[in-house]
Amino acid sequence: MKACAWIFARGGSKGVPGKNIRELHGKPLIAWSIEQARASGCFERVLVSTDDERIAEVAQQFGADVPFMRPAELAADTSPEWLAWQHAAAWQGENEPELAGFVSVPATAPLRAPTDIQAAWSLLQQSTNDLVLAVTPASHHPNFNLVRLSSQRGVSLWETPTATISRRQDATPAFHITTVVYATTVQHVLAAKGVLDGAIGAIELPGERAVDIDTVLDFEWARFLMEHAHAATDH
Repeated sequence: MKACAWIFARGGSKGVPGKNIRELHGKPLIAWSIEQARASGCFERVLVSTDDERIAEVAQQFGADVPFMRPAELAADTSPEWLAWQHAAAWQGENEPELAGFVSVPATAPLRAPTDIQAAWSLLQQSTNDLVLAVTPASHHPNFNLVRLSSQRGVSLWETPTATISRRQDATPAFHITTVVYATTVQHVLAAKGVLDGAIGAIELPGERAVDIDTVLDFEWARFLMEHAHAATDH
């Protein structure tokens, strides 16, 4: 199966204004995902869906195609990204019908490796899953660390451990879904109602490759990790 990579990058980020083209370790944030998708060797085309002319310009400078400008109603703060996926999938199905694979490579996860993209795409093709995503071990377990707050009960655990499990190490492992990669097909995106609709497979990644930039603190953490990794290679 042949595929397109998609990077969804709207211009109206509130947590980090101008996030997708903000400089990170020497290049705009979106450039990392474009280059990683290209380096993976999995795709016939690397495409960007954006509503922002400046993002489109930067994306093209780093080797991505911008086949359309995303409609404003699919780029608002309250717009579900899944609808932007369906908009892109409809375009791909009409304009690139021989490319059945649809892989989202979010701009907000710049510390992924090209091999992470390869792993997700390979698992999708070798399995009966409708979609493959990436997970990382949870730093907090719902049986021991996540709580609810209510006026009636005060603080209570999100999930109550069974009597036979008293340590986090003995509980069923918990994972965070990352924003590293989502591998699926045009057909599934058009038919499904959301990311977790259908048979979902996963690849597991270490936390240092799964940083998701949503705030300025996330951005600076990603910068620190990149600079630290670069310094380590110089010694």
